[in-house]
Amino acid sequence: MVLTVICALASLTVSVNYDMTDYLPDDAPSTTAMEIMEQEFEGNVPNNRVMVHDVSLQEALVFKEELAAIDGVSDVTWLDDAIDIKEPLEMADQEVVETYYKNGHALYSFSIRDGEEVAITTEIYELIGEENAMAGVSLNTATQQTMTGKESMYAAALLVPIIIIILVLSTNSWIEPVLFLTAIGVSVLINMGTNMFLGEISFVTQSVAPILQLAVSLDYAIFLLHRFEDYRKKVADPHKAMELAMKSSFSAIAASASTTFFGFMALSFMNFEIGSDLGINLVKGILLSFLSVMVFLPALTLLFYKWIDKTKHTAFVPSFSKIGSAVVKVRIPSLLLVFLLIFPAFLAQSQTDFTYGIGDQPETTRPGSDLTKIHEQFGENTPMVLLVPKGDIAKEEELVQEVERIENVSSVIAYTNTVSAAIPPEYLEPSVTEQFYSENYSRIILQTNTKNEGDEAFQLVERVQTTAEAYFGEDVYLVGESVTLYDIKQTVQKDNTLVNLLTVVTVALVLLVTFKSIAIPVVLLLTIQSAVWLNLSVPYFTETSLGYVGYLLISIIQLATTVDYAILLTDGYVEDRREMSALKAIKKTLNEKVFSISISAAILSSVGFILWMTSSNPMVFSIGLLLGRGALLAFILVVFFLPAMLLVFDKWISKTTWKANFYKEK
Repeated sequence: MVLTVICALASLTVSVNYDMTDYLPDDAPSTTAMEIMEQEFEGNVPNNRVMVHDVSLQEALVFKEELAAIDGVSDVTWLDDAIDIKEPLEMADQEVVETYYKNGHALYSFSIRDGEEVAITTEIYELIGEENAMAGVSLNTATQQTMTGKESMYAAALLVPIIIIILVLSTNSWIEPVLFLTAIGVSVLINMGTNMFLGEISFVTQSVAPILQLAVSLDYAIFLLHRFEDYRKKVADPHKAMELAMKSSFSAIAASASTTFFGFMALSFMNFEIGSDLGINLVKGILLSFLSVMVFLPALTLLFYKWIDKTKHTAFVPSFSKIGSAVVKVRIPSLLLVFLLIFPAFLAQSQTDFTYGIGDQPETTRPGSDLTKIHEQFGENTPMVLLVPKGDIAKEEELVQEVERIENVSSVIAYTNTVSAAIPPEYLEPSVTEQFYSENYSRIILQTNTKNEGDEAFQLVERVQTTAEAYFGEDVYLVGESVTLYDIKQTVQKDNTLVNLLTVVTVALVLLVTFKSIAIPVVLLLTIQSAVWLNLSVPYFTETSLGYVGYLLISIIQLATTVDYAILLTDGYVEDRREMSALKAIKKTLNEKVFSISISAAILSSVGFILWMTSSNPMVFSIGLLLGRGALLAFILVVFFLPAMLLVFDKWISKTTWKANFYKEK
């Protein structure tokens, strides 16, 4: 308890990182490009926008000065940076003009100092008022910083009562749910506090890890206390009953924790470090939960076991004694239906329309509605910055002219087309040239009319990079939101194969050791993996996009967490199979185990759906929706498909299991 209090206080000192670019590998092209630009130039990529309604050119220039005067705002770019506005606008390139000024509306691009997004965006809102609009990467970061803490508290406030209700329904004592939640709650607080040694955690970890740890490891506490209750009926001394309960439940809890532990361990091998950040937290959490259940919960229970006796109540849930017969009757249709579905599901889940960033805010929020207003007037707009070696102005001018001709590039701001290629930069004041030239590089700012990600945006990134390399070789660098998301795509797609393979192999090894069988791991993995494929195929058939990071994380998390349902059912079946026929064994196992599995699935599914309902972060709520739906699908397949598989492959299981000793009818 002392350690819990210390860690609860320490958790308040852990900082949360909302910048996805920080989790790219150090050798990612956009990471290298950003480092070079920060060394060579002041400011950043102008990846935020403000739209001001009904202003003249002079009023727009005044507003630009007011915006630039805010501390922390830099690189403010508008029409006067792209063309000479002293000349009639009708004489200028209309595509360039309408990138910045259209129908009396002015659109400014600018960057915001990292680490102060909330304060700076608040000051910008005060400047622009309710009638004007702002959007951009820094605003999204500020919104997440503001909302994550509130939403985590809101999720916990909804989740804890739901879990208590589920636990009350699943136990015969009013005090047992309190003991379960205390034991796991202690491990969650210690896990959050020990994050101080990591320095910081990602916003995904902050939102997902604590309640996922709670949902996944509650089973350990339930299993131990149920064994304790069983032994109390046989042994008078509570201390002796707890000793026996700890010994008999240790292997089952360890097996359950191991599959989850190694599944989450696979996340730590991701090159995109949001996955490894979450993986390290969950691995640490599972280990702490296991220790809490095996060390803290027995001590806590022995202090309060009399309260358990005093708060007994009758069972609220009817018996599941007839479910085995019902499931066995539909075993053939269950097998056929799943086998018909899993092949199209497997193909569909890899053909989904994926996104790679955090995504836009919902339209119900100010940032979401502002973004819609900007799109209605100016369409899509994503800036990029191109760095090329300094020194050859003629070649730079040719490059700028060719880039201007690239489809989806709406305007280019460079020294050669803004000042003049005929004027040597050294003849001018530094205030004129410093935004274009550093000691080693020339900076070219591109405005594009694509979304920040997608096939069109990523093809544009490749086209600009290839064009620049044709003039200056490999010593060219591209920076911008589209470029970062392009690198995230390349990184996580490579992670997918490795991490999924690691998860399947490590879980298979744990199952192999647990059951000492070759066939059982295959049957169990096919069951849970089928649930994963069905879950991840839904976005394809409903024609909705799916965050690739969420897709990758959930394919591992669902397998690692729900395989416990299959273990519990199969463990009971193997034990019963030594005393009776396959048909009788599966009926008996279903009657005894379905209730326990349904409690675990209900808790995990509740966690997922509450994350989905309470989070405004598109990445987090997509993980929540996938987790909630995945837990339900896994439960359905374990209850209907797995028993059918165990019956069909009973002889194979018997032959490939060491010392199976299955009952043989005479």
